[in-house]
Amino acid sequence: MVDLTPYPKREKEGEMGSLGNSANSKAVHEAGEDDYDHHKHLSPTHQQLDAGALFVLKSKGSWLHCGYHLTTSIVAPTLLSLPFAFTFLGWAVGIISLVVGALVTFYSYNLLSLVLEHHAQLGRRHLRFRDMANDILGPRWGWYYVGPTQFMVCYGSVIALTLLGGQCMKAIYVLSQPNGSMKLYEFVIIFGFLMLVLDQIPSFHSLRHINLISLFLCLAYSACAAAASIHIGNSSKGPKKDYGLKGDTESRIFGIFNAIAIIATTYGNGIIPEIQATIAPPVKGKMFKGLCVCYTVLIITFFTVAITGYWAFGNHSEGLLLSNFLDDGNPLVPKWFILMTNLFTILQLSAVGVVYLQPTNEVLERTFADPKSKELSARNVIPRVVSRSLSVVIATTVAAMLPFFGDINAVIGAFGFMPLDFILPVIFFNLTFKPSKRSLVFWLNVSIAVVFSALAIIAAIAAVRQIVLDAKTYRLFANV
Repeated sequence: MVDLTPYPKREKEGEMGSLGNSANSKAVHEAGEDDYDHHKHLSPTHQQLDAGALFVLKSKGSWLHCGYHLTTSIVAPTLLSLPFAFTFLGWAVGIISLVVGALVTFYSYNLLSLVLEHHAQLGRRHLRFRDMANDILGPRWGWYYVGPTQFMVCYGSVIALTLLGGQCMKAIYVLSQPNGSMKLYEFVIIFGFLMLVLDQIPSFHSLRHINLISLFLCLAYSACAAAASIHIGNSSKGPKKDYGLKGDTESRIFGIFNAIAIIATTYGNGIIPEIQATIAPPVKGKMFKGLCVCYTVLIITFFTVAITGYWAFGNHSEGLLLSNFLDDGNPLVPKWFILMTNLFTILQLSAVGVVYLQPTNEVLERTFADPKSKELSARNVIPRVVSRSLSVVIATTVAAMLPFFGDINAVIGAFGFMPLDFILPVIFFNLTFKPSKRSLVFWLNVSIAVVFSALAIIAAIAAVRQIVLDAKTYRLFANV
């Protein structure tokens, strides 16, 4: 049987040498072919390579680089909202929800990786989520559902991260200059400028060093958040510990689903195929190693911050744990410690934002760049700088105008992260490998799809309800 794997292997003698695998293997090692060698495995229908795949999704990374990308995309400052999610769930349900989220997402991401590896071995290595959907579900699903949903999730995340970056910058400013006159939207613009500079880095693979730094940053601010929570919890300065659930029955029920949406969004990724696309062939087994790196960091950070934060502040936990370190503007831990924690958070936010800009960059590159010209030629650099800058400017403007975007992002998370990360992977696996309907795997996957489809709908309703409740407080360019 002919070897159609995407790896540069030697052909077996006498087996369809006309397919040119040996020529492709030789080309992998030739100078000047680096931007193209990772696409040689594609089927004939994919031979017209677009600039987005060539320049943004280069397949040059190792499993360790993959681990850096995965960690940055999942272990983000949104984890600082986990104690707040616990206020709606309590101790037992909160910890169970964290454990279930970790198990289901690790399982789902691994299934998605196995499906990608399987199609790569058949000669159709998918580099984008919509490519998978096109092949498995049909073109309409890829172009009209999966593609737009992924774009909505990723670009919505960029807007939310830009807003959060501005809020962290403002927190530093207010702590240093309590009577200062600068507004939130000014800090959002400053953070947006940082994002604009970082977004000019050409490819996803080029972010590997930044994402390694990001990995250490998430460990750093998580350690700081946990240490501060323990210090405040053991002192007389902190609030009286109360772990009871607040509100009437209706508020508690909707609160539970809000919390589930928060946890799902915290575990969300939405760009697994694009991350796996950065791995150099052979890809088999590398994604699993990368996931192990990511989830080692995830377990350390998520559980430490959630447990220590909720233990220290109980149902007084704020939407962002760092806000609990101030009591009416008075720091409960040394001022320098709060400044340092916020700085670590801001720096990692910029890395996470650039990672979630990659699907947008790929679309822009495919639209405006010329795959026949060199990556760093004037023909490609000028449209790249202009289009990416415009993309960041739009995201920054929306973040500055809508400081309540977090409520909107909850709806995006329910409609986006849950389908992409919890539902589609198990559907893709069942349709690709067709496990027996009597097997445990088949029914486990069906159960995950059904349960999380229902949760996604209910969480979306809860998020819309929260928007309705908060709508009266919404103001454009509000200084919150």
